[in-house]
Amino acid sequence: MDRAVIFDCDGVLVNTETIVIDIELKAMAELGVPYKRDAFISKYLGSSEDDFEAGLNADHRSVHGAGLPAGFFAALERRRVAALEADVAAIEGAHAFAVSLTGARAVASSSRTPVLKMKLEKTGFAPLFGAHVHGGDDVAKAKPAPDLFLRAAAHLGADPARCLVIEDSVFGVTAARRAGMDVWGFTGGGHCPDGHGETLKAAGAAAVYAHFDAIAVAFHGRDERATQ
Repeated sequence: MDRAVIFDCDGVLVNTETIVIDIELKAMAELGVPYKRDAFISKYLGSSEDDFEAGLNADHRSVHGAGLPAGFFAALERRRVAALEADVAAIEGAHAFAVSLTGARAVASSSRTPVLKMKLEKTGFAPLFGAHVHGGDDVAKAKPAPDLFLRAAAHLGADPARCLVIEDSVFGVTAARRAGMDVWGFTGGGHCPDGHGETLKAAGAAAVYAHFDAIAVAFHGRDERATQ
């Protein structure tokens, strides 16, 4: 029987990272806190919303001597949600690979659950995962702690040692390894900086792929396109 597969969402199943990173960078630059894009990605990719907000608040304080203005994160969330509702799309090949799985499958994302479910519904993934969708607000400790992946495996009734995680972030790869799971890195979301694949391998990814066609070949041991 196929191993259970647990997917990260943002930048793995859907193209959200390419959309929201630009919004976040612009919002902080408007307040006089500029970042280099690759440094911002390295620091925050895959972090929970709580950790992300705490980090931006600390960055603003280091520049201006005070935290972010009241209402900043609510306004940022409105900007992100509006952009995602207009432009979010599935990563090429992700839907076909998820459909091809005969074993259990789940999503475990650092995103808060309501927004996570919106993204999956708008991109057609929701019926494929049903109730097996887990957000960062479902656990006390977010990635890189193993809790989110262990929760997903428990809900599937799957042995963590028989789970494969597909992740695009160092936090996610680290969390999967701490959960005792195999993990493959993914760099096909359009947001990964140069050398990100090697960074994921250094964090513990057994392999790194830039397209789901290659993941399908590696997972199934054959080219699924040849059977379609």
